[in-house]
Amino acid sequence: MHLGKVLQLYIAPAGTSGVRRLRDSIELIESYGVVGDKFANSKRCERSVMIVGTKPYNMAKEAGIDLPAAALGENILLDFDPHSLEVGSKISLGDVLLEITAACTLCSHLTQYHKDLPKLILKHRGVYCKVLKSGIIKREDSVILVEEKEIA
Repeated sequence: MHLGKVLQLYIAPAGTSGVRRLRDSIELIESYGVVGDKFANSKRCERSVMIVGTKPYNMAKEAGIDLPAAALGENILLDFDPHSLEVGSKISLGDVLLEITAACTLCSHLTQYHKDLPKLILKHRGVYCKVLKSGIIKREDSVILVEEKEIA
């Protein structure tokens, strides 16, 4: 089932403070994460990729909070709310297969934008994923919900 599309792609280069850099495409590797991202190859591969929808950005804007691109720490920005999917859901983006592993936690660093931002977007910040199948994701790629029978 078609869910939407990839709007933007980012990496936080190794050796940086975590500031995200815009990319036209990113490479993801199974049990590793996003190539070139400082959060790749960690002991927590189930949190190696973060996807966010436009909803928390819109919520912040409606509350008068102006967020810069990738302020929420995402690798992948989607045109729909990934919170509409359950933990364990599998999605295909380009050549890549991801499994949603958890909702993002409340993060105090978001207070740098506004003291109320973490609570405002708590249930919509984004979701963590692990890479089940390596490949390349490009901007404008379709996001497809994959049924278990399609994986086998």
